[in-house]
Amino acid sequence: MVVPLAARYVAALAGLLIVLTSARSIIGTVIVPRPVDSWLTRQVDRLASAAFRLATAWVKDFRTRDRILASQVAAVLLSQIIVWLLMFFVGYSLMLWPFTHGGITGAFTTAGPALWEIGSENARGAAERTILDIAALCGIITVTLQISYLPTLYSAFNRRETEVALLNARAGVPSWGPELLARTHYALGSGVSSISTLPQLYADWERWAADVTESHTTYLPLVRFRSQKALSSWVISLLAVLDSAALFLALSPEQAPTVPARLCLRSGFLCFNSIAAAMGFDVPEEPDPDGGITITYEEFLDAIARMEKVNFNLERTAEEAWPDFVGWRLNYERSAYAIAEAIDAVPGLWSGPRRIPQAPIPPFRPPSGRTSTSGGAGDISPIPDGDSASGDSDPGDSDSDSSTSDSSASI
Repeated sequence: MVVPLAARYVAALAGLLIVLTSARSIIGTVIVPRPVDSWLTRQVDRLASAAFRLATAWVKDFRTRDRILASQVAAVLLSQIIVWLLMFFVGYSLMLWPFTHGGITGAFTTAGPALWEIGSENARGAAERTILDIAALCGIITVTLQISYLPTLYSAFNRRETEVALLNARAGVPSWGPELLARTHYALGSGVSSISTLPQLYADWERWAADVTESHTTYLPLVRFRSQKALSSWVISLLAVLDSAALFLALSPEQAPTVPARLCLRSGFLCFNSIAAAMGFDVPEEPDPDGGITITYEEFLDAIARMEKVNFNLERTAEEAWPDFVGWRLNYERSAYAIAEAIDAVPGLWSGPRRIPQAPIPPFRPPSGRTSTSGGAGDISPIPDGDSASGDSDPGDSDSDSSTSDSSASI
């Protein structure tokens, strides 16, 4: 059947729209240094995520799921470039259709090789040659941009994971806010509290959160990059730092570094909210002051009990501190939980529910009283063992522990 020339021009116009859609997605994803809402990129991410959700739907063991999910970002990036090139192929084939003599089949046969080379012996006429050359440039530029895109992603990933790795020794693995305060005060059993180091830690994580906000909203695949160790996660780490700041301000307002802690809390909740919004979650700009949090008062008491075991200086009672703690956590709990569930982060304490129900994993605590390298007996456990906090541990995570926490007031 011979297709009328007018219909071919309509198809060519549709092809132009397909090409422009793909080009806009590429530019917004890998070039523009700010979040660009591209439905194409978003749909690719959703399809890849759905595929991995299906693949892990019956995997109960978290470590096994983590190994499978570690390849999710690679699948997303490969899917992106395949979809972009496929759309260019279809779009330019339709644009060639009015100018070829072999029908739609000839148009597709001509456009395919043109995506990988400039110039074609099969081109006839200026219009056809122009379309083929533009198609070739688009193919080459797309592949080049995707290749250059990867170092940017891995550079941001390495910056993120450096602070996460440093925190693991302080807050346990998986990290937990009360554990961070307890370990910092206990200072590896040195007898000298290192609470004075927290202002610098909060300042570092304020800057870290700002960096992650900028990089992870601009390059959304970074959100799903997983840490090298199964029980480590950037989401859980930031949540632990924010919980520790909130607990410190609520329980010991005179001793707490007020300004660094508040700035860290604000930077952290902006980080969570911005990334959650970029992922498509409906997160209100201002939390409902009358709303509650998922942490129960009994869990709050357990966290305080953990801190009391190392004689942490508590200036207020649990009853006095609880409203402030709730007020702080309202700012970031909802968005943090949404991100943690979406990426299936390690189910640490106070980190919300997961798609596959699993009991929270407390921070791993090494046994106390191990022999030091000098031959003498030395307790290098961050907190006296009392009731041992058992849990999953990664190989090499022997410098980890267990505890819980959260916080208060308006930012």
